[in-house]
Amino acid sequence: MKERVNTYEKNRFDWSSLILGVLFLIVSLMAFQNPGSSLVAIVNYFAIKAIINGITSIFIRNQVKQVTGFKATALLILGILEVVLGIVLMFNLHVGIMALAYVFAMWFVIDSVRNLFMLSEARLISTAYYWFSIIVNIIGIFIGFSLFFDPIVSMLTLSFLVGFYLMLMGIFYVVRAFAK
Repeated sequence: MKERVNTYEKNRFDWSSLILGVLFLIVSLMAFQNPGSSLVAIVNYFAIKAIINGITSIFIRNQVKQVTGFKATALLILGILEVVLGIVLMFNLHVGIMALAYVFAMWFVIDSVRNLFMLSEARLISTAYYWFSIIVNIIGIFIGFSLFFDPIVSMLTLSFLVGFYLMLMGIFYVVRAFAK
């Protein structure tokens, strides 16, 4: 029995996490090397996601109709719009990239404004966190508006953020492989 435990402990290295981590690191370096290609990949991802969501909404609408008898027209319209949006994004990458730049800028502004409305919760944590939250979110609003006026910076920022995220995930999986 003791020999079995030792064998188990020796085999605890997680090869799948190591391989996944190395793949994430390689893709992150590729994203840094060619930000344009990573933007195309992001737009394709959102296009495929929109098509899948649209088909799912239509399918769910049909299920709701069969179970309840309720027609759920909104789900049908939403599903059709998502499929059309996905197809448009897939075949008009330049439009998708420009739209993505403005969506990214809008996300900065909306997220920062939302966080400013949640300051009462920040005050409950601490006064320092409250002021930190105010400063960071006001900076976020200014950055968001500046990204509206320079969509190229917005696109590159998004591309590099994706690269950093992929790099962090790669490091996470490599460390996980050795931690087991």
